[in-house]
Amino acid sequence: MKTPKRLQPLIEEGLIDEVLRQLMSGKEATVYVVRSGEDIRCAKVYKEASQRSFKQAASYQEGRKVKNSRQARAMEKGTRYGRKMQEEVWQNAEVDALYKLAAAGVKVPTPYICFEGVLLMELVTDADGNAAPRLNDIALSAELALQYHAQLLHQVVLMLCAGVIHGDLSEFNILVDGDGPVIIDLPQAIDAASNTEAAVMLERDVANLAAYFGQFAPQLNDTQYGKEIWKLYVAGQLTPETLLTGHVAADTRPVNVGEVMREIESAILEEQERLRRLAEM
Repeated sequence: MKTPKRLQPLIEEGLIDEVLRQLMSGKEATVYVVRSGEDIRCAKVYKEASQRSFKQAASYQEGRKVKNSRQARAMEKGTRYGRKMQEEVWQNAEVDALYKLAAAGVKVPTPYICFEGVLLMELVTDADGNAAPRLNDIALSAELALQYHAQLLHQVVLMLCAGVIHGDLSEFNILVDGDGPVIIDLPQAIDAASNTEAAVMLERDVANLAAYFGQFAPQLNDTQYGKEIWKLYVAGQLTPETLLTGHVAADTRPVNVGEVMREIESAILEEQERLRRLAEM
């Protein structure tokens, strides 16, 4: 096929030799099957921010680090340079997450390089060597649904033990290779320790899994794995070997209203101080 303009720099640099075909086009990127020497890989071409339907919400950006304070200020002000830095942070987040999660034993595609807004990585294949289908494109029995759900819960736990939450996990960004589910699409991945919405995102990811697999195995619809996983994580008791039950005992302790109000007041003061510093720049 004709080489897409965004892939031409990778050919010129010798990173890929040939573009074979387009694999898919999604809300944040278009993916192509390419040849690099004797290897068949995929190239994920990130769309420009103005073309993405998935917006870089502040909740996903929170806790992400940049190289220096100048970049941080530019990103906060929304300058042209700041927007360029936001794009780099957005793209590098997926590369960083893939390397970290692969090292932690999570089933993700192997990344090779991110160059000029293109992520070159492993092509995930099925048992026959063809491009692996997405989870929502395969037929599931109740037994297979329970098996895949258990495998994915384990992947979520491994991710959280590595300090990462996917943030947008669903049947549309999970592939199925010859051994089971493979998690993909991680540019919105967040740091569990530094993002104040981490608990909400973790529980939403797990709830998405229960809702999808619950269509085939209804017993999953009444589970609370997300709350259980987060409760164990906060208590420092979550490990890759933790046995989950899917149930959490109700907390009957009275709410400390004074403590809640102090937290709110502290957050307001922090935001006022941040705005004051921005005004002085």
